[in-house]
Amino acid sequence: MRAVLPALTLAALSLPFIAAVPSDAQDDFLRSERALYRRNIVTDGSIASSYDYVIVGGGTAGLVLAARLSEDANTTVLVLEAGDTGEAVQDKIDIPVYTYYNSLVGTSYDWAYETVPQPNADNRQIAWPRGKVLGGSSAINGLYLVRPSEVELNAWAGLVDNGSIWAWNNLYAAMKSSESYSPPSTTVQDTAKIEYANSSHGFSGPLHASYPGYMMSQVGDWEPTMNAAGFQTSANPDGGEGWGAFVATSAINPANWTRSYSRSAYIDPLPPRSNLDVLPNATVTRLVFTNATDGNITATEVQYASASGAATQSVQVSKEVILAAGAIGSPQILMVSGVGPQDVLEAAGVPVQISLPGVGQHLQDHIYAEVTWKTNTQTSASIYYANYSSNPPDVSSPFLSFVNSATAYVNFSSLVSAPQTYASQIAANVSESAATLVPSQYSEVIEGYKAIYNLTAQTLLMSSIGDMEILLTLTGSGQYNPQTISIQAALQHPFSQGRLYINSSDIFDYPLIDPQYLSHNADLVLLREGLRLCRDIGNTAPLSSVMTEEISPGSSVNTDDEWETWLAQNFYTEYHPSCSCAMLPLSQGGVVDANLKVYGTTNVRVADSSVFPFEFSAHLQAPTYGLAEQAASMIKGTFVNLNSQTNSSSTSTKPSTSASPSPTGSVDGKSNGALSSRTPVFPSSAAAAALALLAAFVL
Repeated sequence: MRAVLPALTLAALSLPFIAAVPSDAQDDFLRSERALYRRNIVTDGSIASSYDYVIVGGGTAGLVLAARLSEDANTTVLVLEAGDTGEAVQDKIDIPVYTYYNSLVGTSYDWAYETVPQPNADNRQIAWPRGKVLGGSSAINGLYLVRPSEVELNAWAGLVDNGSIWAWNNLYAAMKSSESYSPPSTTVQDTAKIEYANSSHGFSGPLHASYPGYMMSQVGDWEPTMNAAGFQTSANPDGGEGWGAFVATSAINPANWTRSYSRSAYIDPLPPRSNLDVLPNATVTRLVFTNATDGNITATEVQYASASGAATQSVQVSKEVILAAGAIGSPQILMVSGVGPQDVLEAAGVPVQISLPGVGQHLQDHIYAEVTWKTNTQTSASIYYANYSSNPPDVSSPFLSFVNSATAYVNFSSLVSAPQTYASQIAANVSESAATLVPSQYSEVIEGYKAIYNLTAQTLLMSSIGDMEILLTLTGSGQYNPQTISIQAALQHPFSQGRLYINSSDIFDYPLIDPQYLSHNADLVLLREGLRLCRDIGNTAPLSSVMTEEISPGSSVNTDDEWETWLAQNFYTEYHPSCSCAMLPLSQGGVVDANLKVYGTTNVRVADSSVFPFEFSAHLQAPTYGLAEQAASMIKGTFVNLNSQTNSSSTSTKPSTSASPSPTGSVDGKSNGALSSRTPVFPSSAAAAALALLAAFVL
C-alpha cells in the first residue's frame, strides 16, 4: 500500500490541487515528506560521542521525554531504541482497525515475550506482546486513553516520601497537557450516546485524543443496557471518577482517522533539532557505572549493539540515563548492569553493583476472559472482511478508525455477596499470603507486598473505584467467525504479584516472566464473578436483542467449579504489565524514589509504567504519557507541585492546563484537531521549497 499524505498537511500548505499531480510525482513528494519526519532520526548510525541525557527506549514514555528535554537548545539528548522506525509497516500502525485484523503482534515489531508456564492457567505460557518499534506499545496497542481515578493516584502519592508530585492534581494536569482533545462528531455522539466534559481535557498537547469516525449501533445500546443491569453512567469518565459505563476516549487523529502515538505526536512534528538524535535498531546492552564520592554509583556510559553478536558500541553520559524501556526492558537492563536482587545477579553471572532486591519484583498485570454470543446483526469484523480485507484500504476511511471503546468499571460490591465480610477476610489474610506467595527471599520485598496488599484490601476494594473492567467487543472472533459479540471482564486490582528475572548476563536472552497469575484465590473469585456479570449483561435489553446463542463458555458452564475449570484455559493478559521497578520506600523493595531516581545511583532514573506501585483501574497509556510529561518537567526543573496549593482530596478544584473550547468546538479560534498528527512544523524556507516542488509537479 502506498503511503497516504495526511490531509491536513495539504490543507496547511493551501494546495488543494494535489489530485492533479501525477501519481509518480505524488510518490516522490510523499517520500520527501516521509524524509521530513525522519529529520531527528539517525539512519546511518552516526551519533555524537557524548550526550547530556541518554534515554533508553523510544516508546510511549521515551519519545515524550526526548521531545520535552530537547526543547532546551543547550541540552543534548539521545534516544536509543531497540526496534526499527516502523516506516515499512506504517499503514499497520496508522490504521486503528488493523489492531484487530492485521496487527504487528507476532512480527519483528513485537518483542513477543511469553510468561513461564502458569500453574493456574493449566501450565500455559501466556503471550506478552510489546511494541519493538519507535513509539513502542503506543504503536501497536488498542488506543485506549482511560485515566486512573483520583482515589488511586492519591493512594499512590501516600506510599512514598514526597510522593505528592504524583497525586491527582499533578498527574491530572500532566495528562491534560499531553493531549489535544476533539469531541466526537454529532453523528458519532448521537449513535454511541457519548458523554464527556471539555473541562477534563487539554486542547494544545501533542497527542490527539478523540473517538472513532465510525460507530457501530450496538455501542449506543451499551449504556442503556448497563443502566438496566443496575449500573450508573459516567458523564465525565476522565475527570477522576472513572467508574460506571461510558465510551472511552481513544488516541485517534480525527483529521485523517489515523492512530496518534508517541512518534507521530511528539517526534514527527518537530523541526530539525541539532541537539536531538533518535537512533533506532540500537539495543542497550548495559550501563557502565563508576563509584561516586557519596557511596552511590554514577552511570557514565551506555553500551548498545544493533543485534545479538554485533559489535558493542558506547556513548558517554554527561548528566543522566533515563530508562524508559517498559515494564520488562527497564528492570532487565538494570539487572544485566548489576543493579538488582543479589541472588539473581550472582546466579546469572553478573557482578553486583547495587544489591536492590525489588528490581523485577511486585510485577502485576490485568487479565481478562470473555463471554461470547452469536449475533444476528453486523459487527466490525463482518464489515471489515466483506469490504476491506482483500484490497489495500484507503487509510482515511472513517470505518477503519473503529475500535472497541464501550466500557464500564464496576466495583467490588457489585461482584460478590456480603462484600464487607469478604473484604475483611481478604485483609486478614495478608500475613499468610505474604509468607506463601511472595517470590523473593528478601524481607524488603515481602514488606512491599504487604503495603500494596493492604492498600488494595483496605482502600481500593471498598471504594467506588472499579475493580473489574467490563468491555463490549464488536470486533468478532476472526475471519471465519465474524458474527459474534463478546463482553469481557478484566481484573483491575490483583492481589497476585509476580516477578521477572534474568538467568543470563546477555541482554539478548529474554528474562523469565512469572506474574503468578491467580496465585491469590481472591483474584480467581473476582474474575469468575465478573464473567457471571458479563453473562447477565449480555442477557439484558436492549443489547440482548442482537444476541442469539452463547457460544463461549456456553450453557454447560454454571457452577463455580465449571467456571474455574474453563477460566484456567481461557484467560489472557490485557497487555498492562507494570510495577516491576516500583516506586516504594527502599525498605519495601522499592526501586525508585518519588523523583524516579534508582536507589543507590546518582543519575539513573526510570520513567515508564514499571514505576507504578500497583495496577490502576484504567488502561496504562494515558497515565504513562502523564508520567513522562511529569518526569520531563521534574528533570528540567520546571515542575510546580499543584498539590501543595490545592487540596488533593477535593474533586472540585481540578486545574486546567489549557483554554476552554468555544461553543463551536475551537480553542482560540482554531479548530480542534486542525493539525494532523503527522504534519511537520515547516520553517518558512521549507514551506517555500515544498510549494516550489509541488508547483514543478503541476507544471
